Amino acid sequence: MNAFANIEVKKSGQLAYLIINRPERRNALNKETLDEMTEALQELAKDDETGCIIFSGSGEKSFAAGADIGQLKTRTALDVFNPGGMQQVYDYIETYEKPTIAMVNGFALGGGCELAMACDIRIASEQAKFGLPELNLSIIPSAGGTQRLARLIGKGPAMNMILRGKIIDANEAYRIGLVSEVAESGQLQARTEEAAKEILSKGPLAVKLAKLAVHAGFDADQRTGLLIEKLAQAVLFSTEDKNEGTAAFLEKRKPQFTSR
Repeated sequence: MNAFANIEVKKSGQLAYLIINRPERRNALNKETLDEMTEALQELAKDDETGCIIFSGSGEKSFAAGADIGQLKTRTALDVFNPGGMQQVYDYIETYEKPTIAMVNGFALGGGCELAMACDIRIASEQAKFGLPELNLSIIPSAGGTQRLARLIGKGPAMNMILRGKIIDANEAYRIGLVSEVAESGQLQARTEEAAKEILSKGPLAVKLAKLAVHAGFDADQRTGLLIEKLAQAVLFSTEDKNEGTAAFLEKRKPQFTSR
């Protein structure tokens, strides 16, 4: 793994931590950071040992406090179509083959909140704060914020957060379904790793196809979604892992999956 200037990648067994490492800027997401995130994810995708990616932020104050405003100030209309933009990077994260968890350890605002929403699961510390305050700058949350938030919590609550620029705490985020779990102070990493290990104990091919079925089906009508679900199940029925999983259950032992 290459050395990076704006992120840090730490591996622990099957887990890979992708840590935004700009604490002096509250882990603001500039173009260089996004490029490094993409490069790291592409390398981790080829690493057979890594089974789950955990996103977090350096320090105790911020997960990611949003886009780098200095760079944002210079943007022009055509810049939104440039490759490697925040929306494109988050689309890549959302469709990433390996499961992803946002371990939200502080402020997740603007692009930071959108990064968390692009992950499969969000686990927050009690100190975490979430919000999409872009309208204060006379722009909109355009890295998926207007779309993913509405899909996660419903159109009405999403409109309330976006139009008012509301910043909510972790418990409110849990109440409205934005996060999956709130961890007590000092327990965030342990709870996140517990969730990751639960995912990693499942059939890896099933995890991959479950992600595909949920994402592809959610953006289609239900009948199309059910067809996608059926086809994904047909693929899994033909795998060695399905045979191993069912045999292990009947024999009351732990399955040994091989991704075949």
